[in-house]
Amino acid sequence: MKVVKIIAWIALGALVVIQFFPTDKNESYTTPETDFMLVNKVPTKIQNQLMQSCYDCHSNNTAYPWYSKIQPAAWFLEDHIKEGKAEFNFNEWHNYSDRRKNSKLRSIIKQIENGEMPLDSYTLIHKDAILSENDKKVVIDFIIKLKDSLN
Repeated sequence: MKVVKIIAWIALGALVVIQFFPTDKNESYTTPETDFMLVNKVPTKIQNQLMQSCYDCHSNNTAYPWYSKIQPAAWFLEDHIKEGKAEFNFNEWHNYSDRRKNSKLRSIIKQIENGEMPLDSYTLIHKDAILSENDKKVVIDFIIKLKDSLN
């Protein structure tokens, strides 16, 4: 029993100590001219859906939940956002080559169709980010038209 108590105190101490190691925040208060929404004149309905379902992880501005201030959750979020932005960043859209744009648009279509995006770990807490079948169709149709216009 004494060993369990010691381990519990060590774990509690470690939990307290890691709170003093902050993460970098992905926050920007401006929308760059290179942003996907501005460059492509995205309809309002689709803009709203993309903002709710994609932009927290795939842009330069994340709306952080309350638990983002608590470690190790903050580290998980920071890593997740960095991965998302490395894969695709809506704010950098206009800086991509046409070939990369086509590739990203194909990937978006595939991942939405397969239910891979938004991630289940994200929609578990952000219920408004869940795409209905109609939302998926509307977004995919827009992406297909955009992809065709690039070719």
